[in-house]
Amino acid sequence: MTTIDEIRDNFELLDEWDDRYRYVIELGRTLEPMPEAEHSAANKVQGCVSQVWLQKLVERGNGAPILKYRGDSDAHIVRGLVAIVFALYSGRTPREILDTDAIAVFNEFGFRDHLTPQRSNGLRSMVERIKTDAKEALAEAS
Repeated sequence: MTTIDEIRDNFELLDEWDDRYRYVIELGRTLEPMPEAEHSAANKVQGCVSQVWLQKLVERGNGAPILKYRGDSDAHIVRGLVAIVFALYSGRTPREILDTDAIAVFNEFGFRDHLTPQRSNGLRSMVERIKTDAKEALAEAS
């Protein structure tokens, strides 16, 4: 999986937004395939114009639980946005997730000015879903 720092570096190399959109779509192609059975109502993210599914996988070791995700969307650009959200959050502890400001990162990338309001709302819905998962995992761990 591509790290958020690699994505940030690649974004800086791309001056044109057409190139950045193509890069986001390419990121979506790197997502681990999500089993068709996981395209369920329970995994569907509400508030997205496109269909988006996030499957939470919790690894419990000796320390804090680690939240990992698989995801999918019916829109290429949104699959890429899912990949960026996973670069920020997947494989992290609930505390790390809650301490990470995804909206600040998205603003840094310029998404506020270059995504439609509907896509921006969907992106926020994905982040809220993952933050809710993190809060629930923290509550279960205590």
